[in-house]
Amino acid sequence: MKNDRETIMAKQSFTRAFVLLLAFTMLVMTGCASNPRNPDDPLEGYNRAMFSFNEGVDKAVVKPLAQGYETVVPELVRRGIGNVFSNLGDVWVGINNLLQGKAGDGMSDLMRFAVNSTFGILGIFDVASEMGLPKHNEDLGQTLAVWGVGEGAYFVVPFLGPRTVRDAAVLPIDMRGNGLVQLDHVPTRNTVLATRIVHTRAMLLRTDRTLNDQMDKYAFVRDAYLQARRYQVHDGNPPVNYEDFDANGKSSRAPFYQTYPDALALAAVGQMEFVDHSAVDRATEITITR
Repeated sequence: MKNDRETIMAKQSFTRAFVLLLAFTMLVMTGCASNPRNPDDPLEGYNRAMFSFNEGVDKAVVKPLAQGYETVVPELVRRGIGNVFSNLGDVWVGINNLLQGKAGDGMSDLMRFAVNSTFGILGIFDVASEMGLPKHNEDLGQTLAVWGVGEGAYFVVPFLGPRTVRDAAVLPIDMRGNGLVQLDHVPTRNTVLATRIVHTRAMLLRTDRTLNDQMDKYAFVRDAYLQARRYQVHDGNPPVNYEDFDANGKSSRAPFYQTYPDALALAAVGQMEFVDHSAVDRATEITITR
């Protein structure tokens, strides 16, 4: 009984701390919203400072752990770990597809979870993809977008990286829906969270050169994230920005996800998302040839 009470108190403390941190962050941001250079980024002063902070945490803690993880853990085992985390999120992906009115995709996601949890041995093996059940990527932020909720300003969440105001507001729900904070045993939950973060960062180590080659890393990550996010929200068919075309109707600027096929992978660093292995392989090819 005592352990149950402690678990409930720990969950409530975690939720309160996250909400307070988010509220404080958004309060600070409102003081940095004058004369924005980018209409998508009216909070640029705050965002750049938080980006530098997160980058410092990554260099000091997360990246070294990811490098050690990649060195010690065999690739086959890492792939299995990624599959398990991906499988845990398929139920939430399916629910959001259903909420968006995509019944076929939603049922496919739920079927993926059932197949991989059984025949795939708790999701270690991605049997569902081999059976023709594709992996989707949906969350509550995308569902709200389908319902007509605007994305709001771009801003950087402490420790977790780039988001929009809409996506940050529902981040605690998405984390819970993805199975990240549902474990009752606090040490186990923290271990699972840390493993997922390190695993995700390890998958993206090979994209670091692309990021380091940019003169303004902050602007590159921001633009890559926003375009990648809009690409996700519109299921790969984002609306055309007519300002990007000249008088002859020719595109004057290719989208980030075409110019930099690894942009989706780079954006995933701050989303704790798993990109498919083919995306990482494409990013690696680009990085090696540069």
